[in-house]
Amino acid sequence: MSKQHVAVVGLGSMGGAMASALRAAGWQVRGYDPSAAARTAAEEAGVATVDRVEELAGTAYAVLSLPSARVVEATVPALLGRPGTVALVDTTTSEPATSAALAARAAERGAAFVDAPVSGGRDGALAGRLTAFVGGTESALEAARPVLDDLTAGQYRHLGGPGSGNVVKLLNNVLAAVNLVSVGEALAVAQAYGVDPSAAAAGISGASGGSKVSAAMYPDWVLSGTHDSGFALGLMARDAALAVEIAGQRGERPKLLAAASERWQEALAALGPGADFTEIARTVAPSLCRDAAPTCREGASTA
Repeated sequence: MSKQHVAVVGLGSMGGAMASALRAAGWQVRGYDPSAAARTAAEEAGVATVDRVEELAGTAYAVLSLPSARVVEATVPALLGRPGTVALVDTTTSEPATSAALAARAAERGAAFVDAPVSGGRDGALAGRLTAFVGGTESALEAARPVLDDLTAGQYRHLGGPGSGNVVKLLNNVLAAVNLVSVGEALAVAQAYGVDPSAAAAGISGASGGSKVSAAMYPDWVLSGTHDSGFALGLMARDAALAVEIAGQRGERPKLLAAASERWQEALAALGPGADFTEIARTVAPSLCRDAAPTCREGASTA
């Protein structure tokens, strides 16, 4: 039996996969993306699309997967343009203040808004097994629960009021950013001593210094030479900088996080925003990369 209608705004790698997962879970899905190519790809996957986001106004549920807080801020009023919306689930890695303001605006229209940035990549999105960091009121969470359950198989944590999900997701990403720098530097030292970096990564991953970065990201994407995680370096550099920025807004001055963010800005300048985020290794540990210099990557300066 079909579930209610859901709109998915943003049909890129993650949004398109979430639209497919919701459709597979029985939702009646329509999507929008300004990119004609993204709309075509969604249609080929069986997801109906519209030409203007305003056509989705008043849909009972909506999922947002957008590139920035500014785009979310411009999109939500269009979705609330007609009555009928029950809940908006924003999976964008956005900004806490933006989410708090939009939650208040939605509440004025009788709708719920939760910030629910996700982790798990395209594979997790297609499988409906993402992890979500959720911010919102208890009533907003309850309203959004049907969508969250099918996107995450229940793997989400309610972290507090509006904006809380954004805070923790940004902190998660900046910690990953720190780890990508530190593991790369450590494995380069191991290699300088004649230790196979793959063996070093495996050894560390079974001990107290281990992490997903040492256990999977470096072996799978850096040491293999593939650099094909599907997550852009420009997005990680943005998230690391945003994490430091929101810390400063509350008087915190995290020196290690700020130093790592600077390394990501250096990589962004060298490689361009369209590089895979695992290509940070090209600038922090170039000896680990299979192909020559950081700037040799074809198209590195393009978005």
